[in-house]
Amino acid sequence: MLRQASRLLARTTTATISRVSRAFSTDVPAPPAQDSNFIESWKKVIPNLDPPKTPSSFMAPRPATPSSIPSKITVNFVLPYASELSAKEVDMVIVPATTGQMGVLPGHVPTIAELKPGILSVHEGNDVTKYFLSSGFALIHANSVADIIAVEAVPLDHIDLALVQKGLAEFTQKLSSATTDLEKAEAQIGVDVHSAMNSAITG
Repeated sequence: MLRQASRLLARTTTATISRVSRAFSTDVPAPPAQDSNFIESWKKVIPNLDPPKTPSSFMAPRPATPSSIPSKITVNFVLPYASELSAKEVDMVIVPATTGQMGVLPGHVPTIAELKPGILSVHEGNDVTKYFLSSGFALIHANSVADIIAVEAVPLDHIDLALVQKGLAEFTQKLSSATTDLEKAEAQIGVDVHSAMNSAITG
């Protein structure tokens, strides 16, 4: 009985592995702009009316993955009210991911990273431009394009250290005297952001 169970388990495991194995998303061709199954079904039911557009109709085709790694990474860095960098070709960017500082070079594996308060460094030759970010997301694509979306950002050299330290002291005091969960949460956010700014400036 044990031998039969072991053979059955082996066959089941092998079949399961063969079923779940699949190509990476970058190896799969982009889906067609129109959902052909939906259109065919629509024409059978209402042949006299043009079918409505589906969400896939508005999606841009997946960019082709280059056969070789490019020498530069293209960066788009946007805020809700401004575009800081648009299709800027640079050597590397370092983003403050919640898992730690993440360096992004050309050919980086496709990734979506949540950002925490910290420094975004843009490296172009010997020049390094630094921004302080409050939060956001970084989307790294297979074609060496990085889209960085931040809620708020400011060049690091525009931050006044004295004001940062003053704000840190104020929020620390608010946190110690907070009585409600809302007050504690607001004060903790202030402490976290000002602490990150203080560390970014002082190194």
